[in-house]
Amino acid sequence: MVLNEDFQTRWWALQGKLIERFGKKPDLEAILYLIGIQELMVHKTEFTKEEKQDLMHIGICTVLASSGFYVLDGTDEEGWPHFTQLKELPVMDAIEQENFIKDHVVLYFDNTNF
Repeated sequence: MVLNEDFQTRWWALQGKLIERFGKKPDLEAILYLIGIQELMVHKTEFTKEEKQDLMHIGICTVLASSGFYVLDGTDEEGWPHFTQLKELPVMDAIEQENFIKDHVVLYFDNTNF
């Protein structure tokens, strides 16, 4: 998968906004973690290691839901969202997979007017 110029420009612009807001350049995992926190909508500042992994999973499911890979089933009694995978992800190498997720992250932030 070759990155087109528009995608790369949009990715860098998103990173720039996140740097302005948080004071440092977040990697993809940190961005997925932030999306997970935003989607959790629970007022909590400390998370366990397992919860942090769960938040990244929420981030991935959330961004890929826009392409029909996941659907939100609802939330549990503690407010944690749960998803069902609707279709298999395409087979990709590591770089293609990262760019696929980055593209969905950019779309997520575009749709939330960040």
